[in-house]
Amino acid sequence: MTEGNREPGAGGLGLEVALWRAVAVYRGLALVYAAVLIAKNFGGYAHPLGGWAVLAVMAAWTVYTVFAYRDPRRRGRLLPAADVAVAAGCVLATAWVETPGNIAAGRPTLPVSWVAAAVLSWAVAGGRRLGIAAAGILAVANLLVHALAQTSRGIGTVTINGIVLLFLAGLVVGHVVRLALDAEARLARAVELESATRERERLARRIHDSVLQVLAMVQRRGGELGGEAAELGRLAGEQEAALRSLIGTSPSRPPVRAVRAPGGGSGREVDLAPLLTAHASTSVTVSTPATAVPLPEHAAREVEAAVAAALDNVRRHCGEGARAWVLLEDDGTGRVTVSVRDDGPGMAADRLDRAAADGRLGVAQSIRGRIRDLGGEVSIVSAPGEGTEIEMTVPVPR
Repeated sequence: MTEGNREPGAGGLGLEVALWRAVAVYRGLALVYAAVLIAKNFGGYAHPLGGWAVLAVMAAWTVYTVFAYRDPRRRGRLLPAADVAVAAGCVLATAWVETPGNIAAGRPTLPVSWVAAAVLSWAVAGGRRLGIAAAGILAVANLLVHALAQTSRGIGTVTINGIVLLFLAGLVVGHVVRLALDAEARLARAVELESATRERERLARRIHDSVLQVLAMVQRRGGELGGEAAELGRLAGEQEAALRSLIGTSPSRPPVRAVRAPGGGSGREVDLAPLLTAHASTSVTVSTPATAVPLPEHAAREVEAAVAAALDNVRRHCGEGARAWVLLEDDGTGRVTVSVRDDGPGMAADRLDRAAADGRLGVAQSIRGRIRDLGGEVSIVSAPGEGTEIEMTVPVPR
């Protein structure tokens, strides 16, 4: 019974409690208003005791739902369905309790505005689509009242106005609820990021005052001593640079949001940027946008694996001293581009074809195959002595 992208635990619990309380308050006040009208019109009913019977059902259901909707485990499909069914039944009872003349004259149904509580409940539980669906069911019930009473004047203005208000309530409340829940989830995430950033800064200060200084000293002394100590110093220098890059980047970002996967299943999106940043080193520079680049989790993992394969080719074919640059771009047009460029010796135009003919399918399967399965494209530009650039473009479902 959900619409939009709500993640459990992503905030929204406090807001949802407040929303259900507001619906309960509305339901109670609307019950009082319906009771006043039933008492006022008691003498003009075709079956006066039926009016009190309907009011008793409304009162009992109000008390039950006030407590039932507080329990998240009971807000499945059955409770909202029963809610709108009870509301529709109370509306239809008007055709038996009221006289056809009063119905034709435009007297409101017995529940009056109480039935809108069911619409509000559906809107809070599932957003504007379910809110509109509940309004549609109750609109049919309002129309059936005139059909069952066989009114000669047709459907009155009061009935039409009531139906329009039900649809507006379902649409507006459902939309506002979704926006409010998204806003609260973003606020919770901002607080989480601020806390993680402060902790990262604290650890960075401690590492800078201890580990980084020791690695810098080992690098400097190893270079001065030469021989095997120089190699040890070089390794210490690489670890120092990698550690500085690690503590200088933003905190890793968790899954962005839940999404609807193809075929109706549920999935999630993850930020591609942290996956690529993890490959940064002294010889690999990774550049990503400041904002998140969300992709479905499977697609993000496949793109990251293709980038890892490209960087592995750089290490194996370009030598230890080769450098590589990874650039992630998201221009907002529905496509994400990742390019991997190196300053190696490059390769001849037919080298990849010859490698595939010889059975060496690293680029064909690890890079092109992965991106092709995602519906994307791969272009490779290289020339002897000018390095190689691999550009991978994949579509982004928005």
